[in-house]
Amino acid sequence: MDILNLQTFISVSDTQSFSRASEQLHITQPAVSKRISALEQTLGVRLFDRIGKKVQLTEAGEALLPSARRILAELEESRRAISNLSGTVSGKLKLGTSHHIGLHRLPPVLRRYTAKYPNVDLDIEFMDSEEACEGVLKGELELAIATLPEQTTTNLSTEIIWHDPLSIMVSRDHSLTSKKSISIADVIKHPAILPSTGTFTRALLEQVPGLDTERLHIAMETNYLETIKMMVSIGLGWSVLPLAMKSADLAVLDIDNFTMERQLGMAYHSERTLSNAARMMLQLLAEHREI
Repeated sequence: MDILNLQTFISVSDTQSFSRASEQLHITQPAVSKRISALEQTLGVRLFDRIGKKVQLTEAGEALLPSARRILAELEESRRAISNLSGTVSGKLKLGTSHHIGLHRLPPVLRRYTAKYPNVDLDIEFMDSEEACEGVLKGELELAIATLPEQTTTNLSTEIIWHDPLSIMVSRDHSLTSKKSISIADVIKHPAILPSTGTFTRALLEQVPGLDTERLHIAMETNYLETIKMMVSIGLGWSVLPLAMKSADLAVLDIDNFTMERQLGMAYHSERTLSNAARMMLQLLAEHREI
């Protein structure tokens, strides 16, 4: 079986589109169709049903997909192991990181890394922390630099680099800023602008004692903390934000018995042989670790 044909098969399956697969693989759409046809001829089965503009896996395609992913993962594992023998730090390093970490934490690390290892081709994808960790588990990313999950996940190794204390913030002229004593019960009477359901940060907030999620008045949900900060600063509601994002147009509420902190750091697959490029990134990140 041709490796390029398997890669193309996985790309079409993931994107559910021949045209999007061609963009992802940087080849023409006819070339994608040719590779899929060649794979179908080799196996003697149809792998996709093409219904209008939709592309769906057939039963045979569903059966092939996990094996195809495993074959490519094992091939990549072998390549990394052989490449590591040379001791050189080069090649592509594919990592995922959140927009917040990319803006506020990573720049000095990346500046040092690119200066020290100019032969590494950094492929950085900005995404939600949850997606980045999932990408590591699926073998799509070698590293994730993200908000770390609270619960241990099988095959996901994590290391804390930064402690990220969070506070509930409002605009400077919000009515809550005039109160001398504030409780969570007082806060949830007002509209909230929160991280999306399912995010690690939202899960932390929902564990705060006294926070009744059923009584929350959620005006907006988004995964982008910069957007949340802007909406809070113009008075559209309260939110939980990293203390590092505190600015002149925001007020931190001193809430009775409120403490909240995220752990930011690196995540990698515990069963994967890391490339030299990835190991050097981990080493450099460790040098920035906050005690």
